[in-house]
Order: sequence, then C-alpha cells, then structure tokens
Amino acid sequence: MDDTLVREIRACRLCAARFGETATAHAPRPVVWFRPGARILIAGQAPGRRVHDSGRPFDDPSGDRLREWLGIGRDLFYDRKRIAIVPMAFCFPGYDDRGSDLPPPVQCSETWHARVMAALGRIPLRVLVGGYAHRWHLGRQAGGRVSETVRNWRAFAPGLFPLPHPSWRNTAWLRKNPWFAEDLLPQLRARVAEVLQ
Repeated sequence: MDDTLVREIRACRLCAARFGETATAHAPRPVVWFRPGARILIAGQAPGRRVHDSGRPFDDPSGDRLREWLGIGRDLFYDRKRIAIVPMAFCFPGYDDRGSDLPPPVQCSETWHARVMAALGRIPLRVLVGGYAHRWHLGRQAGGRVSETVRNWRAFAPGLFPLPHPSWRNTAWLRKNPWFAEDLLPQLRARVAEVLQ
C-alpha cells in the first residue's frame, strides 16, 4: 500500500455537516495511525476530544490504562511499524447536549474499514476495544453485551482479545470483574510480548 489510502482518509469530510450540528460544533480531523506490516491491531471506538486536539490516538488517560493492560510503553505503542490503531470512526464524533460522547458514525466504518483491513493484511493479534469494535470484527460471535463478549475471551484468544473500553467510566466494572485483571490481562500481555519479538 502506498500512502494514497492514508491521504484519502485524512482528507475525508463526509461527516462535516453532522459534526457541525453537535454540541461541540467541530470540524472533522481524521486521526490515522496505521501501516501495513503491523503485528498488532488496536481496534477502538473513536477519538475523544483530547485525541482530536492532539492528533494522536489514545493520547489521554484511557490510553494510559490501555498501555498498562498491554504491558507496553508509549514509544512501542506509537510505533506504526508494529502497532496499527484503527478505530471504528477516525474522527471525534462530538458530544450531545448533555456532554456525553456521541457514537461513532456508521458512515465512517462503512466507507473506510474494509479498505483499511485489506491494506493491513494478516495481523497476528487483534485487540478489540469496546462494543463497536467487537461487533464489527466479531459479527455474530460478539455477545449481546460487552461484558459477555469479554468474559468469553478464551474463545477468541490467542489471535484476538476483546476488551472493555479503558475509560475511567469502566472503573466500577473492573472492580466487579477481578477475573479481567487476574486471568485475561496476563494472557494478553504474554501474547503482546510474543507477537512483538
């Protein structure tokens, strides 16, 4: 793949009118972070406001928690030759009138996702962060709820690990589900280390 696809995504303005009508009234800013040859795919939801401002995926406390889960530092996490970060929407979707995150626009994944996956080719490890990524990458194998899919992680490992979103909003979920840190995370970290050798 040359850089044509990356340039096309960065120039995308399909959702400009939609974003202009949100409480944030922002312009699109696709955050594109992938290259063929990556060993790990981080499939997320959509950039948040901080990522929209910085232009760097997971450049926020959620990213700090995700890197802890993976057992890697920032330098390795942002090495595009090793890790591709492909959210279900490349732009920050904005907030609603109550200040809550809007969902990733389906138009983004419908327009770009299949092309990006084809360009990336076979990737030994896919880490699916949150329900939107679970549903796209797992299809019918995704459970009805994020908890159900994550609890069933052994059915997908070692090539794929479904995770909850690493947002602070999920701190209570993490406390109620100690098996996530005790059982899943050690296996995920071992697989990350193995794939990146």
